[in-house]
Amino acid sequence: MSEVTALTKFACPGCGGEAVWTPSKKALVCPYCGTVSPAELKADGTLVEENDLVAGLRSLPEDQRGWAAERKTVRCQSCQAISVFNETRVAQRCDFCGSSSLINVDDIQAPIRPGSVLPFKVAESKVREDIRRWYGSHFWARSDVGDKALTDTLHGLYLPYWTFDAHAECPWEAEAGHHYYTTDNQGRRQQHTRWEPAFGHVSMDFDDVLIPASKGVHGALLEDLLPFPTTTDLVPYDPGYLSGWVVEQYQIDLVQAAQGSRNRMNQQLESEAGRQVPGDTYRNLRISPQYSAQTFKHTLLPIWLLTYNYGSKTYQVAVNGSTGKITGEYPLSWVKIAIAIFIGLVILFVLIQFNN
Repeated sequence: MSEVTALTKFACPGCGGEAVWTPSKKALVCPYCGTVSPAELKADGTLVEENDLVAGLRSLPEDQRGWAAERKTVRCQSCQAISVFNETRVAQRCDFCGSSSLINVDDIQAPIRPGSVLPFKVAESKVREDIRRWYGSHFWARSDVGDKALTDTLHGLYLPYWTFDAHAECPWEAEAGHHYYTTDNQGRRQQHTRWEPAFGHVSMDFDDVLIPASKGVHGALLEDLLPFPTTTDLVPYDPGYLSGWVVEQYQIDLVQAAQGSRNRMNQQLESEAGRQVPGDTYRNLRISPQYSAQTFKHTLLPIWLLTYNYGSKTYQVAVNGSTGKITGEYPLSWVKIAIAIFIGLVILFVLIQFNN
């Protein structure tokens, strides 16, 4: 893929003028009308624009939708993934499941345009060798899995993700349990718990909480691919980064993703509050978080995906296109499992006979 210069200009959402980065406010500020737009300054000096979450949940202007380039969109009738690729390409099979049942869906509403991209770093040749070694390292996989999972079906894909930032101030209350011990008439030690009310406060900043919006890759694999270096290596979106690659269009929209991110943030706040509760244990923990400075990004993250069918089941192996981390599925060898069980039973029988 050809080198692309990252975009460095950002239009003011208020008047359309060119907004500039203001370090004191850690935001893009329009010198003409004073409108402040959230943004994230990377270590290399590039800017990735953030979007106000509250405004985004209401509506986004049309100029922030679409791909800023001519693209073709198809939906797989088998796995329901929506793929987007160069207009000149002819799609014959789905890159996610291999099905040939593809239909054009160019009439659907244009998606929210990505604000940033994490470019591929891991070369295809390295991925092929790593996948072969990965298969070889799994003893319980079928011996012929390497023949079935042909690496010529490997595809480089950009998956849709949402990222969310926020600041939380979170009061909490709970019942703190303090253990104490007594000895009964027979000298046995018994544990008791004294419960007391407890209160506290958690302050927490959340940066780039990732919510996947992919339907084409199996959910468990998406979790195992983490982390992606979104806080350091993202670049501003430019359609040139997508040239020659297939992109999956998000099917988990901003509202659903925002709800998912809030659940994750609440879980982290509850976990931190639990650590603050004094004593030996606690119960009835209740948190009351208040969120501010809520922003989001729609970003595209790179993976290499291998999909193959073994018997009646579809298996996937995914590789993080930035770090090279591999995760995947494979058919189990029931012959190996049966032999292992048999050997285990023989050993158990010998041990019983020996003890007798």
